[in-house]
Amino acid sequence: MLPLPPSPHAWALFLDFDGTLTEIAASPDAVRIDADLPSLLGQLETWLGGAVAIVSGRPIAQIDTLLAPARLPVAGLHGLERRLPDGRMEQTDTHRTDLDSVKKAMTQLAATDNRLLLEDKQLTVALHYRQAPDKASLCRKTVQSAVLPFPALEVLEGKMVLEARPVDMNKGVAVQALMAVPPFRGRVPVMVGDDVTDEDGFQLVNDLQGITVKVGPGATRAGHRLDGVGDVLIWLKQMRDSLAAGDS
Repeated sequence: MLPLPPSPHAWALFLDFDGTLTEIAASPDAVRIDADLPSLLGQLETWLGGAVAIVSGRPIAQIDTLLAPARLPVAGLHGLERRLPDGRMEQTDTHRTDLDSVKKAMTQLAATDNRLLLEDKQLTVALHYRQAPDKASLCRKTVQSAVLPFPALEVLEGKMVLEARPVDMNKGVAVQALMAVPPFRGRVPVMVGDDVTDEDGFQLVNDLQGITVKVGPGATRAGHRLDGVGDVLIWLKQMRDSLAAGDS
């Protein structure tokens, strides 16, 4: 049994999106959202005094569209862009010329197999091979070789995806930035995620004596585990109900 917040002012909740709040789809635009998810997140934001944030590899604009009408603080593109609780936007400097060169190599590879999907997120460029797992090695070699000449870029490898992005930004840095501002500041951070891209966030939260939850199988730094998206949604509903009961 995972813990529940002892009070509405105790926790700061950080949630990954794909693979955590919704099942991973064959392509990013094919994802399906549980009908109750936006209202659930909105209720949690209310009960936790605004201290709920999405920390995702998706751009903020996509998160807003998928979770409408909920509009939460978000660290998008693994933290390269952030919307703070007061609505202010922050963005890390991009290296678009370098990314365009990497994108060219990705595009050439994707053109050889229609199962490969190129996704240009402006601040990063990603190559998805979920529909072509047999091309994993070739995709990895191609992207790593394309990024190698550019020391300001690095390759982030997730579930069936390789993403070229500026260095020195990850979900741990993103969570730390949000923890520095109200209403997150001074609370116990709680992070939930499913992918290797969440591990930097888990490490940061562990260092802050927070609570970390890994969704699904695999080695992890997280201290707790849930089997899948359905279990995450059940736990979040339990959290909402516990907070509501405590206020009654």
